[in-house]
Amino acid sequence: MSFTYPGRDTPALAALDLAIQPGERVALVGPSGAGKSTLLTLLRFHDPDTGTLRLDGIDLRDLDPGELRSALGLVAQEPVLFTGSVADNLRYGDPGADLETLRSAARDANALAFIDALPEGFDTPLGPGGVQLSGGQRQRLAIARALLKDPRVLLLDEATSALDAESERLVQQALDRLMVGRTSLVIAHRLATVVAADRLLVMDEGRLVAAGRHAELMETSPLYRHLAELQFGKRSSAAHECDIPPDPGQQWV
Repeated sequence: MSFTYPGRDTPALAALDLAIQPGERVALVGPSGAGKSTLLTLLRFHDPDTGTLRLDGIDLRDLDPGELRSALGLVAQEPVLFTGSVADNLRYGDPGADLETLRSAARDANALAFIDALPEGFDTPLGPGGVQLSGGQRQRLAIARALLKDPRVLLLDEATSALDAESERLVQQALDRLMVGRTSLVIAHRLATVVAADRLLVMDEGRLVAAGRHAELMETSPLYRHLAELQFGKRSSAAHECDIPPDPGQQWV
């Protein structure tokens, strides 16, 4: 599969051949401009120039757009919130959710405490874009909304990169709960958030250049090792390997 943005000559993705198994947690890593986010745009925001992208063996171009969207859940770096109350925003994930269901999703997203502290709780108006909330609070509302939607495929695009350390911890805990039992595709610059993924895909200049688990890639991929050493340092990257739980021998199902 290949794709070039209109008006450009250099492909954003070139000769990409990739299969993700149901329930698998996959992370996309690589330098900026490697094509990681472009892959998400091919979920019918753009179509590949050559090749096909399939869900359960069906070309996405043959799927009803509504059916495709219902199968996907997205938590992006900048979550989209709308004018309305907290409850209104959460119900974009499940329009029929009652208050107890909203509270349960908010609890799992580490959002219930701050929602209950708002002047009117779940009925508190958020204003345009949720401007009165912090970045971490907006992100946890987006996760609660995704939990309510209960998607088959979860897309996480730099979901913690703009947060302070404490907000990142709370959001990462919520994301870990959200990913259980779902096929997950995670884009992350911070390797510490994805080193325990079932599989890491290393991309560079639009191409898939390596794939494997963290320990394997530290041995076989110069680019991945370089990225890890930049973030962890040479000594800490080796020590960090020891903290990764062993492969349980099963997918995230």
